[in-house]
Amino acid sequence: MGGTFAHREHRPASFYWLALVFGLFVLFLYGPVITIFILSFQGAEGGLTFPIHGASLHWFAALRDGVGDIDIWAAFGRSVRLALAVTVLTTVFSVMAGLAFRRRFRGDTAVFYVSVASLIMPSIIVSLGIGLTFRLLDTLIKYLANEWGFQSFADNWATSMGLFTSALGAHLTWTLPFGLLVMFAVFNRFNPAYEEAARDLGASPWQSFKHVVLPIIGPSVIGVGMFGFTLSWDEIARTSQAIGDQNTLPLELQGLTTSVTTPVIYALGTMTTLMSLVVTVGGLLIAGSIAKRRKTVD
Repeated sequence: MGGTFAHREHRPASFYWLALVFGLFVLFLYGPVITIFILSFQGAEGGLTFPIHGASLHWFAALRDGVGDIDIWAAFGRSVRLALAVTVLTTVFSVMAGLAFRRRFRGDTAVFYVSVASLIMPSIIVSLGIGLTFRLLDTLIKYLANEWGFQSFADNWATSMGLFTSALGAHLTWTLPFGLLVMFAVFNRFNPAYEEAARDLGASPWQSFKHVVLPIIGPSVIGVGMFGFTLSWDEIARTSQAIGDQNTLPLELQGLTTSVTTPVIYALGTMTTLMSLVVTVGGLLIAGSIAKRRKTVD
């Protein structure tokens, strides 16, 4: 037995080289995040580079009081509201599309490729296109208002661009394709025998979906929602030309990189990263709980 154990512990040199490459890859991915996290906990005399000076929560307290003339917490609220709206719409539309594509219909291939085409388009081009579309819409609204005699309305009209119009549409062009791909993969592996059994027992289509289909695909639905929130929360390029006059938190953070010279910007980066981690971990826990409950029922 001792010889067998020793034999199992023997690994070729390639294993260690691959392990080293993997370790460097992980360091490359998470090194910048860890660096910002460390620098954000410096003392009051801390700077933007190493070595660090002390350890405290000073810069988080400074962040609480605001950063210059920018209302960080208003931008934070806008980003949360937008991300929640994107999460709900991405989840609902993705599930509905997954159900629709379970049966072939005329033009389904074209619809699929059109749905995911925005993934291959440069994000800034998508943002510019959406911004231009809404500017043309503003011109049309003013023209019609003038033609129909609503002069005061036309004079006071600013823009139709905003958080839940152009910005929401821009984010959905990014999150929906991911949600669709996930749900297509889920329903391609779904066994329709469960639904047939429910119908044999007298269940209506809605009851079959609610009590059979949804519990089975529940973890994947949570994953789609998690995708929607995190992708929207961090999005910059697709938001930049389609947000109107109120920035989201990532856009404010991008602007601060050229003007803020204290670790308060690292504290803000740490806070936004922790927000993403909380959502991710929470989604994984909920998905795991649903999967565990389903196994218990089975």
